[in-house]
Amino acid sequence: MNYLITGATGFIGRFLVAELLQRDDAQVHVLIRDESKAKFKHLQAQFPDHAKQLHMVAGDITQPGLTSAAAAKKLKGKVDHVFHLAAVYDMNMTDEQGDRINNEGTRNVVEFCNDLGGDVILHHVSSVAVAGGGFEGRFTEKMFDEGQDVSHPYFRTKFQSEKIVREESKIAFRIYRPGAVVGSSETGEMDKIDGPYYFFKVIQRLRDSVPKWLPLLGVEGGKVPLAPVDYVSKAMVAIAHKPNLDGQAFHLIQSNSPTVGDLIQTILDGAHGPDVAKNFDLPDMRVPKPLKKATRAVTNRLPINVERTISKAIGIPVSVLGYINNRAVFSDTNARSALKGTGIKCPDLTDYIEKL
Repeated sequence: MNYLITGATGFIGRFLVAELLQRDDAQVHVLIRDESKAKFKHLQAQFPDHAKQLHMVAGDITQPGLTSAAAAKKLKGKVDHVFHLAAVYDMNMTDEQGDRINNEGTRNVVEFCNDLGGDVILHHVSSVAVAGGGFEGRFTEKMFDEGQDVSHPYFRTKFQSEKIVREESKIAFRIYRPGAVVGSSETGEMDKIDGPYYFFKVIQRLRDSVPKWLPLLGVEGGKVPLAPVDYVSKAMVAIAHKPNLDGQAFHLIQSNSPTVGDLIQTILDGAHGPDVAKNFDLPDMRVPKPLKKATRAVTNRLPINVERTISKAIGIPVSVLGYINNRAVFSDTNARSALKGTGIKCPDLTDYIEKL
């Protein structure tokens, strides 16, 4: 079976390549930019026993056609699955970056897949970020355009790139929406400090300066849709090979996602720090509904200079602070149904926090 992957040298991509190479009949073709050829050599070095299964295709998703006419001709009619992972995963991205890479890059991939022929299936890696930054309530895998606020470049381009797949694909497609991807649940391996990892330094300081016997007060906050990278890659490969799932979306997250308060306590436990005696959720205190709504509006729209001051004081980026007021709860019913019988399920953070 032949696979083509964009973003194969990225964090999730490397784990996806590892999963696919375990399949005896797999021939894995990875799209590589000129400036990433060294990364491909590193990827090869990781899998010395699979040299005959791993192939480089010179190209770039930001270029129409992705690759040369000769390379495209070799792949035409022979690719069974295309996994599209290449994108900018950065809350600080610019509109130009998002449009060029996330949106136009996805459009170029879709057009390439449309021209491939055969029974190719496009597997698009989106994100729970399609729900936007202010959605309130349960966001299911069947939901997409709910009128949510996607004005931020990251939310906007994740939403729009998924829309491109939905509206412009002439072939079968499946959509995967990982949450905040953390390191491997088996080894703890991670490629950068991001998302929940920003809490680690704060907690390290607490552990080193506060006696373990002294209970703390914390903030409850919203749900944090976590998933370890090994679960994400295994789930994608399993779902990709199951029949009758075309056109569907799958949330790849821990089913019972922890709140910010739960997350902080779990990390404190892993760091052998003090306990949080009680968490407070200020917007949800027992106040009249109009005042509660106004409180949320204010806390969700703090002036950027105030957000940056708070961010600098505690060492956590503005983007991560947003989880404190997150009111979206993501359902992964469809993903769990698709994975039934595979033995694959998302582990609970408490089971692998010490690895992280």
